[in-house]
Amino acid sequence: MYQAPRGTSDILPGEQVYWRYVEQQAVAICQLYGYERIDLPAFEDTRLFSRSIGEETDIVQKEMYTFEDKGGNRLTLRPEGTASVCRAFLEHGMHNLPGPVRLYYIAPVFRYERPQAGRYRQHHQFGYEAIGDDDPALDAEVIDMAWQFLVSLGLSRLSLHLNSIGCKECRPGYMAALKDYYAGHISDLCPDCRARLQRSPLRLLDCKKPPCQQLADSAPASSDYLCLPCQAHFSSLKGYLELLGLAFVMDHRLVRGLDYYTRTVFEVQPEVDGAQSTLGGGGRYDNLIGELGGKPTPALGFAAGMERIVLNLKRQGIAVPPLPRPRVFIAYAGDEARGEAIKLGATLRQAGIGVIQASGGKTLKAQLRQANALDVRYAVIIGEEEARTGTVVLRDMATSQQKSVPRSQLQQLLAEPAA
Repeated sequence: MYQAPRGTSDILPGEQVYWRYVEQQAVAICQLYGYERIDLPAFEDTRLFSRSIGEETDIVQKEMYTFEDKGGNRLTLRPEGTASVCRAFLEHGMHNLPGPVRLYYIAPVFRYERPQAGRYRQHHQFGYEAIGDDDPALDAEVIDMAWQFLVSLGLSRLSLHLNSIGCKECRPGYMAALKDYYAGHISDLCPDCRARLQRSPLRLLDCKKPPCQQLADSAPASSDYLCLPCQAHFSSLKGYLELLGLAFVMDHRLVRGLDYYTRTVFEVQPEVDGAQSTLGGGGRYDNLIGELGGKPTPALGFAAGMERIVLNLKRQGIAVPPLPRPRVFIAYAGDEARGEAIKLGATLRQAGIGVIQASGGKTLKAQLRQANALDVRYAVIIGEEEARTGTVVLRDMATSQQKSVPRSQLQQLLAEPAA
């Protein structure tokens, strides 16, 4: 028996109600804030990701699905969405549009990592980017939008975590302070962090191994090393968040796992059995578009894992609205009635009334059992007599009451809520 590859999953019909609910709320929030949809290729030039995400990140070093195509090109399945959005922004001259340019996407991403609850090797992201403005008020808007999206789903017991990791001017001083601090704890670091200490010390704060997390708790805070412009930007942002009524937790360990971030970084986390598990996060990446060959362009964004959101909806017992489904099942008895049933089904669907048509050689009794199992509101029954007289039997499956009605009146009756 073939099985789905490890780290992937089938989203079965019974689960779709959660996914469509999250997607509908994502689209609705984007429309409220003026974001437009962009759909991106599933794979890109490998250099796009290695340059944007950072050569020393775990994603580039360990997690990317990279292959060579028949033309000798090195391509990588998309491990995150921001780099692709920035590539599209440059390729299609979107800098000529009124700024900031607001874009959103809903797409699968691919990372070779250890599968765990709410995180798979193929998972799905909802993300959005605001490109072309360095105003801290835009940071506040992007954060507020993330918060309002998650709250609109019905999720509660959430916390907003916030930090600033500075810019090219002030970060070198912070990197030096980190190296000095960790120099006295090298023997306590995991093997990966020992390598990171020289190549990418900021990544030390992002390690998920308990001994390294304990060291990170006492590490220097990036907010203590900000230059004056970064201090002013962060101070303004915090003031705007207070105006919006968004409480936040200062988290000096928050750096995010991608090298392109500058200044603002944030995450929204739920309380799950006393532990934290990020629902989504983002931040500024003011240098990324310039590093990809464009003019220096400030930008920031947010991304959330849809699997993890669905997991938290279930954990919190949030009831989601059902998906629309046909309210009518058409059953028949006899060959002549079968032809009339098929024609009637087509007529009702053309009128916008959803229909499930009986098929196969089941008896009428078996067809009605099927209608009951499908939880439809009405069964429409055509027998030989109904086929001759142009009538149908309309059965209310909830009350078991039924009546004979002219076929010409059926469409109007089914369109009425109390039919």
